[in-house]
Amino acid sequence: MTTLVLAEHDNKVLKPSTLHTITAAAKLGAPIAVLVVGFDCGAVAQEAAAIQGVSDVLHADDAVYKNFLAENVGGLIAKLASGYSHVLAPATSFGKNILPRAAGLHDCAQISDIIGIESADTFVRPIYAGNAIATVKSSDKIKFITVRSTAFDAAGKGGSAAVKKIDVLTDSGLSGFVSAELSVSARPELTAAKIVVSGGRGVGSGENFKTVLEPLADKLNAAVGASRAAVDAGFVANDYQVGQTGKVVAPDLYIAVGISGAIQHLAGMKDSKVIVAINKDPDAPIFAVADYGIVGDLFVIVPELVKAL
Repeated sequence: MTTLVLAEHDNKVLKPSTLHTITAAAKLGAPIAVLVVGFDCGAVAQEAAAIQGVSDVLHADDAVYKNFLAENVGGLIAKLASGYSHVLAPATSFGKNILPRAAGLHDCAQISDIIGIESADTFVRPIYAGNAIATVKSSDKIKFITVRSTAFDAAGKGGSAAVKKIDVLTDSGLSGFVSAELSVSARPELTAAKIVVSGGRGVGSGENFKTVLEPLADKLNAAVGASRAAVDAGFVANDYQVGQTGKVVAPDLYIAVGISGAIQHLAGMKDSKVIVAINKDPDAPIFAVADYGIVGDLFVIVPELVKAL
């Protein structure tokens, strides 16, 4: 029994989600191979080889993999998967885009967004926006699994795995890369930040996000997030969204400002180490999960907090 982990990266450095996925893979008790697929990504392969617990690194490097098209990368995984009992990927947009295709090509059911491993065939995952936890058992010969990174610690360094170059090419011809529009920010990436300042409908406008929340985030070197209500209202772009249909985060400190705390939002941040809520409604659901709560006007409290910092 051997486990294959798909590494998430940008052709330059590994994403933190890969480290959490490797920790999950280690709980299966089998040797771990990491697949680094991309273009001109040799540095990433070497970085993966230095992760504790990794026994082998498979390095597939070709222009057809440069933009991580699911049709090509998923096809490659499908060709390699027969040699493994488990194939894991982060439950990020990267992993969710690629792994279902590989699972489908093997006629296997994917087990998505796991938060626990009970045995080699039994896994724990949230359902109904985290309102219930399901324990599922798979009888598929190969288990294709995406891992919620916030549920597992990051794997450390100290490994010395061998890097093996593989020359398997899968150019499906079904899709092609046209362009990408990426948000650029000097702040930490939302899913990797240690501190997150999030705003909800109560912030009132996109201008208030800039004048009220961003100074607080700047003081704390924090990422800025938002509830779905704030995104739907057009206050900020949808890549700020935290929640069931947005990004799942688990920072050391999560500050929820003007967020009522609908279950869909809680599903994306309730695993944060410390939660601070600021809301004028004392009955807001967010206070049920908050470690610290302030009932009051955010337009008074947040500037005072910035001044104190």
